[in-house]
Amino acid sequence: MSNLVEKFQEYSEWRGNVAKALKRYRAWIETAELADAASDQRFSRVLARLTDDKLSIAFVAEFSRGKSELINAIFFADYGQRILPSSAGRTTMCPTELLYDETFPPSIRLLPIETRAEAQSTSDFKESPQLWTVLPLDISSGEGMLEAFKQVSLTKRVPVEEAKRYGLYDEADPDTALAVGPDGTVEVSQWRHAIVNFPHPLLKQGLVIIDTPGLNAIGTEPELTLNLIPNAHAVLFILAADTGVTKSDIEVWRQHIGTSPGRMVVLNKIDSMWDELRTPAEVDELIGRQAAQVAQTLNLAERQVFPVSAQKGLVGKVTQDAELLKRSRLPLLENALSHELIPGKQDIIRAQLASDIDELAASRQALLAARVRNVVEQLVELKSLRGKNQNIIEHMMKRVELERREFDASLLKLQGTRSVFTRLSSEVFTSLGMDMLKREIRKTRDAMEKSKFSAGLRQAVKDFFDQARANLAASEQKTGEITEMMTVMYRKFSTEHGLALSTPMPFSLDRYQKEIEMIEGIYQKQFGPTAILTTPQLVLMQKFFDSIASRVKHSFLQANRDVEAWLKVVMAPLEAQIGEHKAQLKRRRQSIERINSASESLEERIQQFEKMQADLEEQKRSLLALEGELKRAIAAELAFLKAAA
Repeated sequence: MSNLVEKFQEYSEWRGNVAKALKRYRAWIETAELADAASDQRFSRVLARLTDDKLSIAFVAEFSRGKSELINAIFFADYGQRILPSSAGRTTMCPTELLYDETFPPSIRLLPIETRAEAQSTSDFKESPQLWTVLPLDISSGEGMLEAFKQVSLTKRVPVEEAKRYGLYDEADPDTALAVGPDGTVEVSQWRHAIVNFPHPLLKQGLVIIDTPGLNAIGTEPELTLNLIPNAHAVLFILAADTGVTKSDIEVWRQHIGTSPGRMVVLNKIDSMWDELRTPAEVDELIGRQAAQVAQTLNLAERQVFPVSAQKGLVGKVTQDAELLKRSRLPLLENALSHELIPGKQDIIRAQLASDIDELAASRQALLAARVRNVVEQLVELKSLRGKNQNIIEHMMKRVELERREFDASLLKLQGTRSVFTRLSSEVFTSLGMDMLKREIRKTRDAMEKSKFSAGLRQAVKDFFDQARANLAASEQKTGEITEMMTVMYRKFSTEHGLALSTPMPFSLDRYQKEIEMIEGIYQKQFGPTAILTTPQLVLMQKFFDSIASRVKHSFLQANRDVEAWLKVVMAPLEAQIGEHKAQLKRRRQSIERINSASESLEERIQQFEKMQADLEEQKRSLLALEGELKRAIAAELAFLKAAA
């Protein structure tokens, strides 16, 4: 088992331990009758985050750099043979995702290249399963799987005009023009996208492997440029040790990959530099010089460049040749991935979990504290009745009744706040709604189709981004108004009725503004004012807008869900405390009435409340213990991190 595989399994175990602790905590909350709709929703969201957590690694390279071989060596060596096709020339012709979805049988889903003529992105087509060709995957046969995987290398020849419609032929590019056959056709991939549903242990635990075609696809397939590569937790950019960095390598690195966290350069095929006429030290020095040159060219630290031989590493694993595996340097790359990628991913999930759990714990503690305070207040009140005459008891009944009336008056005012809350909530979705976004997308597409010049196309897309940002800003303003209104209401009930309320849960759409900026930044790199646009590139620009629209729709859809979830919980702490306070006033009145009518002795009632107080104090201790257990599970380090420390 490779180092990376082992560490990813440890990460999956950590997620599982957190989920178990969270379920125990949730079950106790429900048993103690501290649950409500808001807490249920948050528990479900946190558990879904753990269950759906994915770790994606994208492999990017020009063809014949050993990209598929590297995937075989790192992830599939245990099968004792190659799983992904790996040979001279181009073996991966379309973007390929390797993942596991238990709702589908083991299979390869293939999206026909003809869909590039449609005004929809690959992500959109994922919602239309009938358009995909589905081939079964025989996981019991290595040879059978290899044959099935060869689908991603299939090509077909189409007329030049058809290739232009797909945005796959640029007549201004001399290399493309040379590819035209005597019959006026050009070779294109048979498939636009492939999704391999494979029950590999790592894929079942949430790993997603993205295998990309050659570098030219990075600029022509919007799904790669706008979605798969930017969202990958790690990108391995693979070069050949014998050729180093080419001009196209530099362009793709600068425009689409860059030096973000989790970006590494793999200098593959170092076995081509092994030379029996040189000493091992001389070979190592030669490889080191090449790695240093790559690092300097790409403006990287040398520690981010990993010279390896994927082919020798795969052979070393399959034949259990430890010396060959060590010489391939593959374990060094796997070790770097496990120590940089997995802890970074864990930190992201840990921060998200900690925030949700802190808010959950604070609200449950406040609710339990309110119950304790109410019991203590009633105990003090009951004990004060010892030796008091009838007039004092009647006076206390009147005081409780007065408090109840004042509280009911506050609740009437709260009804007015609720109506304003409903109006503002509706206004949030007016600017954030999907109907408005769809109108903007149609408007932009129409403007792009009517424009005959690149300036008009650019302006249409710029207006689209400007409007998306304006819509988010308008919704942000409304959520700010809701927060301000709820803050006033929280403060009012806290000061006038002694409720244990802090401030409403904050909310921001800032992450979606940043996502829109990121998408526009990717678009600007390829089609900005300095780019010279030929007619085929204008076609490609329209294809990119289809993916831009899909990506922005997804962003707005998630923003809608987040706003909806926040609106459901922002008033929940106040409503929970109001419910507790109403119940407490009712219990106070009933206690005094029973004592007044002599249906129950004062001392019996005091004993009952003392037991309630003891039970609640025990609940507080249990709640804190479960919170501590959950937080320790979240904060736990992976085994290999402990070993490294």
